[in-house]
Amino acid sequence: MSKIGLFFATDTGNTRKIAKRIKNDHFEPGVVEICNFEKATAEMIEGYDSLIFGTPTVGDGEYPAALEDFLPQFEDVDLRGKRIALYGLGDQVGYPQEFVDALGMFYEELASRGAEILGFWPNEGYDYELSRADMGDGRFCGLVLDLDNQSELTDARLAAWIADIKPVLLGADPS
Repeated sequence: MSKIGLFFATDTGNTRKIAKRIKNDHFEPGVVEICNFEKATAEMIEGYDSLIFGTPTVGDGEYPAALEDFLPQFEDVDLRGKRIALYGLGDQVGYPQEFVDALGMFYEELASRGAEILGFWPNEGYDYELSRADMGDGRFCGLVLDLDNQSELTDARLAAWIADIKPVLLGADPS
């Protein structure tokens, strides 16, 4: 069984909490290895065929500092053929015009480098005005969680998303 690298950036600790829940509640022990982008290297990312990346959106639609600092290292990483699932945290009430924008920007960066992105998520049930993570076809580019306003939906959303991506991350053919 292949290992999955789960890399995250966090501002308040919530993205880290979700990373730990993914690892501990949805996968067998030893399958998922977690790393904060603050401590990550390009070589670490290259060591996985399957990856999960998590990021919050901070301020007015920006990356958290750890991810912003890490992004230049992606220039040295060959993402072609890597299976990558994304999740993002945002506040649709407080920031309705840049809801989970960092997730969308990260998706654009990874897709432009040839990554195989999976785990798109329906955008129904959210109330926002604009989002760079909105694909324009009724989906976000990854799982979107709003712990500030919809925390009661987190468990069900996380379980459904993991059920969708888990077989592919573990090596099943995505077709």
